[in-house]
Amino acid sequence: MNAPTPRPFADLLHAQRVWDTELPPFDPEAAPPAPLPLFHAWFAEAVAAGQPEPHAMSLATADADGLPDVRTLLLHDADERGWHFASHATSAKGHQLAAHPHAALGFYWPAQGRQVRVRGPVVRCTPAESHADLHARSTGALAAALTGAQSEVVGSVAELHRTADAAWDRARAEPDTEAPTWTRYVVGPAEVEFFQGDARRRHIRLRYRRTAGGGWTRELLWP
Repeated sequence: MNAPTPRPFADLLHAQRVWDTELPPFDPEAAPPAPLPLFHAWFAEAVAAGQPEPHAMSLATADADGLPDVRTLLLHDADERGWHFASHATSAKGHQLAAHPHAALGFYWPAQGRQVRVRGPVVRCTPAESHADLHARSTGALAAALTGAQSEVVGSVAELHRTADAAWDRARAEPDTEAPTWTRYVVGPAEVEFFQGDARRRHIRLRYRRTAGGGWTRELLWP
């Protein structure tokens, strides 16, 4: 009988530890009546805990066939309107949001064993807000916005580098230049869930659901 084939990837995968640190407590009874203050507090605590890139999040959308799509990008703000991000309206995500203006966001902060999920309709901000969003960021962000046609096929790495270098030169020389398709979006939350991990798997899941009157209902969920 042949010996079983070694499975180095599976062995490596199963050797990884989860939350190999002391996790903070979370009392859902003490949570605020609306999700935004809790998100702000958890974000600040993630920063204080040394979580790398706590503003990175997953954005899930649906394509023309209703099939899911997901990618990682950066949060630009979180206020009473909702959770803000930006992209080109002509990108894959831009086309998907134009056809199906709903999205889901996911934050994962392993330094504290926490997740936050946001679901809701998406609206486009005004051109003035989108312009201000782009020019409040770095020269590199402007150069990236001026580089090529996002999500389209590029012929080679050399073409990518050549176009990117030209975009950097333009961004430095014309810091107020327009990127007409750059668009700021806002996910208006219909549901926001806060997940606090527990080493004994007694995870706490607190979900906020928007009510018809504009308030919030809080619910505990089984993990």
